[in-house]
Amino acid sequence: MTQDLIDRSVFDELADSVGSDFAAELVDTFLSDAGTMFGSLDQAIADQDVDLYRRAAHSLKSNAQTFGATMLAAQAREIELSGVFDAAAIATLRATFDMSATALKGLLDD
Repeated sequence: MTQDLIDRSVFDELADSVGSDFAAELVDTFLSDAGTMFGSLDQAIADQDVDLYRRAAHSLKSNAQTFGATMLAAQAREIELSGVFDAAAIATLRATFDMSATALKGLLDD
């Protein structure tokens, strides 16, 4: 399942370039900051704020790409580009984030 969620070559390249300890710190920061990004998505829907919606999705996409979380990045990109408030898409994105977070933590344990 990890290979479907995380492009291991992207993750390994990051770890090789910054060191595995710093890569682990970056992953931890991303995982903790994601709650804020999802909160921004929820707030954007509540406020009907398209700019906030796109920025939050963009942030999730960019961070996911950094770690090779390809499925998460693709879903966030679709949300970012659509600009359509879609609570179901956000729920799917959250589920993918949860699976990706587990996969990333597993890579850190390798």
